[in-house]
Amino acid sequence: MKPTAPNQDTPATLTPVSALSDNYIWMVQKNGHAIVVDPGEAEPVLARLTPGLNLEAILITHHHADHTGGVRALQQRTGARVYGPRHEKLPACDVPLGEGDTVTLPLTGLQFQVLDIPGHTAGHIAYAGLLAPDQPLVFCGDTLFAAGCGRVFEGTPAQMVESLGKIGSLPPDTLVCCAHEYTAANIRWALQVEPANATLQARAQDTARLRAQGLPTVPSRLGLELQSNPFLRTHHPDVRAAASRYAASPLNSPQEVFACLRRWKNEFK
Repeated sequence: MKPTAPNQDTPATLTPVSALSDNYIWMVQKNGHAIVVDPGEAEPVLARLTPGLNLEAILITHHHADHTGGVRALQQRTGARVYGPRHEKLPACDVPLGEGDTVTLPLTGLQFQVLDIPGHTAGHIAYAGLLAPDQPLVFCGDTLFAAGCGRVFEGTPAQMVESLGKIGSLPPDTLVCCAHEYTAANIRWALQVEPANATLQARAQDTARLRAQGLPTVPSRLGLELQSNPFLRTHHPDVRAAASRYAASPLNSPQEVFACLRRWKNEFK
C-alpha cells in the first residue's frame, strides 16, 4: 500500500528534539497533535507538549534504552498509543509491528509503512511515509546514519547490507531521520575511504558550518547518502578498492566490503 500524505488543512512540521548526550527524538506536529519517534527520555517531549498540542502516538524503532527510556512516562502522562517492533522486548507496546504493516494515525493524518531492517538489533524496524504529498521521509533509528550506519550488535553483515538496501531503494528525496548526531565523526572517517569524493568534501564543509552554529545536521536526504555514505556505496569501485587495501586482501562481495568498512569505522580514531 502506498503511504498517504497528511491532511492538507495545516502543514506538518518535523523537528529533531535533542535528548541525552547526542540523541534525537523526532517529533511531527499537525492539527494540534504530535507523534514522537524513539523517545530516549520523556522531559524534552513533555516540555514541548503545550496545552494546545497533544501526543497521539509513540513510535519505537528498536529496544535500546536510549530510544525507549521515556516511553513509559510519556504513555502514562499523555495516554499516547505505543507502536514498536514485534520481536523486541520493549518497556511498553500497544501495537506490535513487522514488515508489511501499516501505521495509520488519524489525528495527525500520518501513515507509515513498516520495514524490517535487522542488523543493529535483531528486530529493528523503520517507518517510511510522507510528511507532505511531495516529501517522503523514513525514521530509521540506528540502522542508517548521516554518512554512516549503526554497529552490528545482534545481526550479521549480510542482514545489515540487506537492511541498508531497503532504505537505499526509497526515493532519493527521502528525508533520512536517524537518531544520533554522529555526522561530523562519520564524515571524518568517510573521507579516509573516499578522499577524492567531491560531494563528501562539500558535505564536510556544510556539516562544520552547521555544528559551529549549534544546529543539527539531520535530517539528511537519501540522495546525498547514496553519493557520500560509504556504507551505501559498497558496490562502488573506489569504496571496494579502499576496503580491500584496509583488509590487505581482495573483497569480492558487498557483504565482505561492508564487514570491512564496519570494522574500519569501529577502529577509527
